Amino acid sequence: MNANIGISQKNLKGVNDVLTAVLSDTVLLYMKARKFHWNVSGNSFMELHKLFEKHYEELDEAMDLIAERISKLGFIVPATLAEFLQMTSIKETPGKNPDQAGMIKELLKDHESVIVGLRKGIDDCEDKFKDKGTADFLTGLMQQHETLAWTLRRYVK
Repeated sequence: MNANIGISQKNLKGVNDVLTAVLSDTVLLYMKARKFHWNVSGNSFMELHKLFEKHYEELDEAMDLIAERISKLGFIVPATLAEFLQMTSIKETPGKNPDQAGMIKELLKDHESVIVGLRKGIDDCEDKFKDKGTADFLTGLMQQHETLAWTLRRYVK
């Protein structure tokens, strides 16, 4: 059954496209934070181990909220890695495990990329698709990514 919430089906489809891209980026960023949590080593092991854990825990919560938003708007939530890999802007690095500085820089770059995508998605949802609710939701996600990026940026000289 289509959602009858004052937004045309065409616009809801556009919003869904934005949300599925955000969900895909979040899933891949979650996996990368997990990878680094599992594989970090060196002098600051415990500090970074806990930092990466905080990141993936926040991303895990965000994934659920994004999926619920997609469902609320009447769409089926993509839920396979194959689907996420088709829609993400995050690049994987299979078989590569950077050092601590590399991990931080890679996560920072990815968070900043997500922030840029969210800014565009916010504008599209509000102006193009006339969905202030999703624009507000995405603004909250963007602020969360800004905070996570800020914590990483503090490690980079």
